[in-house]
Amino acid sequence: MKKLLLILFLPLLFVGVCAMVAPADQGEEANAKIKAIYIYNFTKYIEWPDDYKQGNFVVGVIGNSAALLGELNKMASTKTVGAQKFEIKSISSIGDVAQCHIVYILNESSAQLPDVIGKTKGKSALIVTDKDGLATKGSAINFVIVENKQKIELNKSNIEKYKLKVAAQLVEMAVAVK
Repeated sequence: MKKLLLILFLPLLFVGVCAMVAPADQGEEANAKIKAIYIYNFTKYIEWPDDYKQGNFVVGVIGNSAALLGELNKMASTKTVGAQKFEIKSISSIGDVAQCHIVYILNESSAQLPDVIGKTKGKSALIVTDKDGLATKGSAINFVIVENKQKIELNKSNIEKYKLKVAAQLVEMAVAVK
């Protein structure tokens, strides 16, 4: 099982190392690539209810990051989630999050977390954030830097609150949040 996890996340490790040695002006692009890979890989370790397995698999991004949107759109041109087309939306209205499978809130937009939680109540949306402390305030997964490496915090109860199932491998890989 650990061998499988290593194989699946070895490309992520490689990208992480490259990001650590990338010139400063390429830092944002390298970080965006790492986060895009994480976001796509979440689809392999989180299970949505059956009625969410039709139509496109939608990832909504709240905030402004041309680099991240570019990386996600590159993935969307070639990737699928099961039989679903991988689709990326830049969210400008909180009302649009209700149609998303994953909602990623960038750091500068983190004040919108309570609104996103309100709009996704009763839906099966994975809320991913990018600011310290948000995994305890309603986010399911939060990006953090630990020892100069990109890691994730995972709040299992917040994932289950949205009728999502998380694989043990993802729980083991993440920093646990209670």
